[in-house]
Amino acid sequence: MPGSALVLSFEAVSAIGSGLVALKLFLSGLHRRYRILFAYLICRVPYIGCSLFLDVNSSFYQKFFIVTELLFWPFYILLVLELYGLVLERYKGVYTLGRWAMYSATAVSVTISLLSLLPRITPAMPQRSRIIGYIYATERGIDFSLAIFILLILFLLSRFPVPLSRNVAVHAVVYSIFFLSNTLGLLLHSAFGLQLKNEVNMFLMGTSSACVVAWLVLLNAKGEEVRVSTLRFGRADQERILLQLNALNDTLLKASHK
Repeated sequence: MPGSALVLSFEAVSAIGSGLVALKLFLSGLHRRYRILFAYLICRVPYIGCSLFLDVNSSFYQKFFIVTELLFWPFYILLVLELYGLVLERYKGVYTLGRWAMYSATAVSVTISLLSLLPRITPAMPQRSRIIGYIYATERGIDFSLAIFILLILFLLSRFPVPLSRNVAVHAVVYSIFFLSNTLGLLLHSAFGLQLKNEVNMFLMGTSSACVVAWLVLLNAKGEEVRVSTLRFGRADQERILLQLNALNDTLLKASHK
C-alpha cells in the first residue's frame, strides 16, 4: 500500500537521521552537553531498524515491544529533565523545584492511568493482553505528565526572556514537537483503535523524521556560542522580569538549604 510504503520511508529517514545526528553530536563534542539526547539517538537506530523487519503480528514482536518500552521510559523522563536543566541551568532553585514536581506528577499520573485500567482487566483476559494493557496504561500516564511538563517549559519560555544558546532554543522547540506529537498519536490510538492506524502512524513517523532532520541541520558547535532570548523586550522590561526570576530562584535555593 502507498501509505505503508511512505511510513517505511519515514522510518528509514528517522533511523538514518538519528544515527547521523548522534555522529554529528559526537564529532562536534556536543555529546558531552546533550548526553541523554545522544544516548537516546544511538539506541533509537537499532530499535527502528529492528522494527522495520519484524512482523507486528508475531509473538516475538510483542515481546520486543514490551522490552523496548520498558527501556525507553527512563529515556523519556531523562530527556525532559535534561531539556529542563539546559533551559534553567542558571536557575538551579527553580530547576530543583520543577524536577521534584515532575517526579510527583509522573507518579500520580501513572497511578491514575493504571487504576482506570483495572475495571477492564478480567480473569478471562489472556496474560499477554493484560501485560500490553498495563504497558499502554503506564505509557499514557508517563506521556501525559511529561507533556504537561513540556508545556510548562514552553510557558516559562514565553513569559521570561531566559538567555539561551541557540542550540538549546532549537532543541527545546524540536523536542517539544517530537514528544507532543507522540503523545497526540498515543491519544488517537487510544480513541480510535485500528480505525486510523495507518494515518496515525504516517503522522507520527512524518513528524519524527522532520524533527530528526531539524536536529541534524540546526544543532552545531557554533550554536553554543550564539545567545538568543526567547522573547523580545525593552531593556528595562527584560531586566525587571529577570530580576523577578532571580529573586524567585534565590528564595527557592535558600528554602532547599534549610
